[in-house]
Amino acid sequence: MIFTRIVKGWFEKTRLKLDDQVLNILHRPVFFSIILFGLALVTERLEFPDSIDFITHGCLKTIAILCWALAVVRFFKLLLNLISRDESWFKLIQDRTLPLFNNLLIILVTGLSIYIIFLVWNINLTAWVASAGILGLAISFAAKDTLANLFSGVFIVADAPYKLGDFIVLDSGERGEVTHIGIRSTRILTRDDVEIIVPNSIMGNTKIINEAGGRHEKFRVRVKVGVAYGSDIDKVHRVLLDIPTAFRDVCKVPEPRVRFRTFGDSSLDQELLCWVKKPVLRGRVLHMLNTAVYKRFIQEGIEIPFPQQDIHLRSVPIDNEIIETENPLKV
Repeated sequence: MIFTRIVKGWFEKTRLKLDDQVLNILHRPVFFSIILFGLALVTERLEFPDSIDFITHGCLKTIAILCWALAVVRFFKLLLNLISRDESWFKLIQDRTLPLFNNLLIILVTGLSIYIIFLVWNINLTAWVASAGILGLAISFAAKDTLANLFSGVFIVADAPYKLGDFIVLDSGERGEVTHIGIRSTRILTRDDVEIIVPNSIMGNTKIINEAGGRHEKFRVRVKVGVAYGSDIDKVHRVLLDIPTAFRDVCKVPEPRVRFRTFGDSSLDQELLCWVKKPVLRGRVLHMLNTAVYKRFIQEGIEIPFPQQDIHLRSVPIDNEIIETENPLKV
């Protein structure tokens, strides 16, 4: 009566729904606990023989343990669901990892309940604990790779080095979009529409380049081009800066810029730096910019030199004869 009328009436007046849910979880175990306590008092008054009394009390305690174990599981599941909605509390508990923690919770509560039930029935746990230790050791050796992937998956979700939709480059050179982050593996879709499945144990112990990481998702494209010695550098820079303005996929902020990198063997090496909105646009935008630079340089009369070398032949005495040459050969 206290729980169903007085306490429930108080909780219904509050704005929070959590207290109502907690009350619904506790109502049944409290109800059964009162009944079981009454039955235990009746058993003592009836003064059964020791064997029957032991069995009766053991059954009543076992039922109470199972009722409260079920209530504990329901309560912690409710708590985990509440925590998973706000990642600012615990980054480790998210929607993707919620089934894992629910299963771990069930295993822990079940194991603890069995341990308490064994104590109630005066069962010696020494042999059981030893057997469980040997079995656990055998399972850990047999499933060490699976366990490594499992723990690495949990740490990846908690640390969040990458997320769904990010373009990453693996240490082995593969590049693609992250399409799935599971407990056992991570899936990457390359630009050739080839899916790469990488175990989380490898993802957690290798260097990963996240092209979509940082302050924003924008990605910088570099167009390297060389111009001939004697070219008007100021004109080259104006032409290069004017080319990206014709493409919508090139970001206005940050603005495109040109850098004079070095004096090459055959050219003055320039570099056009532009930003695209997403890393997936890198290949297409780079193709368009290279094509536009080549066409525009031809239109503006800016020469793109090819590597060349001058070879000078000197007089060399061969068998008391001298071979002379004056004209250099260009290669």
